[in-house]
Amino acid sequence: MTQATDTTPQEEGERPPALSVGPLGWIRANLFNTWFNSALTILILWILIETIPPLLDWVIFSAVWGDVGPEPCREGEGVGACWSFIHEKGRLILFGLYPSAEQWRPMVVMVLFIGLVAASARRELWSRNLAYAWGIGAVVMFMLMYGGVFGMEYVSNTQWGGLPLTLGLSTIGLVVAFPLGVILALGRRSNMPAVRSICVVYIELIRGVPLITVLFMASVLFPLFLPTGVTIDKLLRAQVGMILFAAAYLAEVVRGGLQAIPKGQYEAAESLGLGYWRKMRLIILPQALRISIPPLVNTFIGFFKDTTLVIIIGLFDLLNAAKAALTDREWAGFYMEGYLFCAIIYFVFCYSMSRYSQNLERKLQTGHARR
Repeated sequence: MTQATDTTPQEEGERPPALSVGPLGWIRANLFNTWFNSALTILILWILIETIPPLLDWVIFSAVWGDVGPEPCREGEGVGACWSFIHEKGRLILFGLYPSAEQWRPMVVMVLFIGLVAASARRELWSRNLAYAWGIGAVVMFMLMYGGVFGMEYVSNTQWGGLPLTLGLSTIGLVVAFPLGVILALGRRSNMPAVRSICVVYIELIRGVPLITVLFMASVLFPLFLPTGVTIDKLLRAQVGMILFAAAYLAEVVRGGLQAIPKGQYEAAESLGLGYWRKMRLIILPQALRISIPPLVNTFIGFFKDTTLVIIIGLFDLLNAAKAALTDREWAGFYMEGYLFCAIIYFVFCYSMSRYSQNLERKLQTGHARR
């Protein structure tokens, strides 16, 4: 006689509910997990539905394109963005008052500059050859902008403007201001009271006034102290003022990185018998600069946008060249298209700097991985 037993076949692992995995699971867990998040998600979707289609219609579908003049843009209701304004005034916005027949020169300069920057972004290319390339490139770019050689027409820097001026002021300013800022940061942490006091006074004085004040002093007040008959180029005065201003802010960023270095690193460097400058160059500064990458890039981006303030001394950078284009009575009123065009250019450069800094942080492992 055999005893009957209830046998339950081994069941396979049950699948999770369809709404808890995949895209639907992510949407439910992140967008509709609480009543507040659900309401906020619905509100955002409503805002996007109400704004995105009209914006696309204004920017693309109902926009006026090509070289058709301003008349089609003024026909009335239903007309979108007037991109014919950019077609007509784009060269003025990009190159300022540079002679039309010679605008190929600043175009070549911008291409050469962007190419050198792109090469510098690749760490495997960091060598003396890259430094030589920058030196030769700088000479070629200045020759192209000024002219007067190889049959090119001479163009005074008072006619420079637009994007080349913005790139030149920001790049040269940061390249020169960065080592000066490092020296100021080291001086502020120096054990010598005189050096420390000078650096503190300089940094706090410059950081205590707006950039527009520094530019005004460099352009208007500084020439009053020069001997009779001695003049300094207006563009050079603006560049020096921006360098001095940027150096003060970079000094504080670098000082923050120096303070973040553990004391043991200083003691370890001293135990190796390294002198002050070798200790800073080989041990301390590399670590401090890696730590300071995010605030340094933030300062770079802010400085790149602050070049718009050179209008106070009569220089027309990218944004001010767009304002100058709007003074044409025939094209008056199309300020949204002009400012949007400039905003896109600023966004491309600033976003590129931001993304590169994040990539550099990951490669140098300066961040903290999220668990």
